[in-house]
Amino acid sequence: MDKKDFKRWRKSLGLSQKQAAQILGLKPRIIQYYEKGERDGKPVSVPRTVRLACYAISIGIGDYQGPDQEPEAFDRTKLE
Repeated sequence: MDKKDFKRWRKSLGLSQKQAAQILGLKPRIIQYYEKGERDGKPVSVPRTVRLACYAISIGIGDYQGPDQEPEAFDRTKLE
């Protein structure tokens, strides 16, 4: 997932940068770095954990508590 794909993912869900940060558990500034592809002139890539979280959210999974429980559905109404 490159910077364009990350931004496309966020926009496809109709999320602001702040909302994307909230559901991914990141600071909004990190979202900006991922979308820009750099921080202070140095390349920044989207980590695998974030890429996997993006996929889970895109298919409707909001939280995962382990193999013995059903995943919690992504709930847009919980966003600020």
